[in-house]
Amino acid sequence: MNVTLIAHTPDPEKVVASAAKLCYSSSDVQTLMDNLTPEKVDSFVQMLASYGHESPVEHVSFTFGIEGVSRSCTHQLVRHRIASYSQKSQRYVSEKGFEYITPPAIADDPEALSRFEETMAAVSDAYNDLADLLEAKHTAALTEAGKTPEEAAKIARKAAIEDARFVLPNACETKIIVTMNARTLLNFFHHRCCNRAQWEIRAVAQEMLRLCREVAPTLFSHAGPSCLNGPCPEGAMTCGRIKEMRERYASKK
Repeated sequence: MNVTLIAHTPDPEKVVASAAKLCYSSSDVQTLMDNLTPEKVDSFVQMLASYGHESPVEHVSFTFGIEGVSRSCTHQLVRHRIASYSQKSQRYVSEKGFEYITPPAIADDPEALSRFEETMAAVSDAYNDLADLLEAKHTAALTEAGKTPEEAAKIARKAAIEDARFVLPNACETKIIVTMNARTLLNFFHHRCCNRAQWEIRAVAQEMLRLCREVAPTLFSHAGPSCLNGPCPEGAMTCGRIKEMRERYASKK
């Protein structure tokens, strides 16, 4: 897994502070910005974070590149709807010899790992065979319809891999670029930093939070699972480790 923060709103905490202060000020925007010293920005953003006043933080956004994760992980990720996503396409990019993600519980069990790797190899062979069979079929049909060999080959390959991909597993490695505003990120961290989140997306969320705190430490000072700032919302399904979670995230600030 590799998560990088590839872009973000410049000076995000000052932008958030100015947006919040504008609601209660008669000053013009430039004067308001000029009067926001780093100390005032830090104090004001900390106050917003402690209040849970989140609408001003929608004015800043963060863009991440996420690689080396499974399709299973990104299927969960894109359920966070107030965001923008661009993912490697299995329709246009061949998955011949695809990489795959192995869950730790499988990796730690020799018998399970052997079975898992056998399955991945069988799926890879099936994908390659299907792609080749479909490509030959489409090439013949396109050539008969009057396409040049070059045109037929190009169209046939694309048509072949978009159907062959139906056998690919959730374990298949993928890459995705994600843009979220800070309010969406706070909600994302509430859900995905939780111990009950699946291990892979939890690891992605924790790394995204670490990167956010590098550029906006005050804005994300209270970010993390919901239990950091109140009771666990999971009810009977709680992990029962609220104290441990609060200590863990406090140590990362």
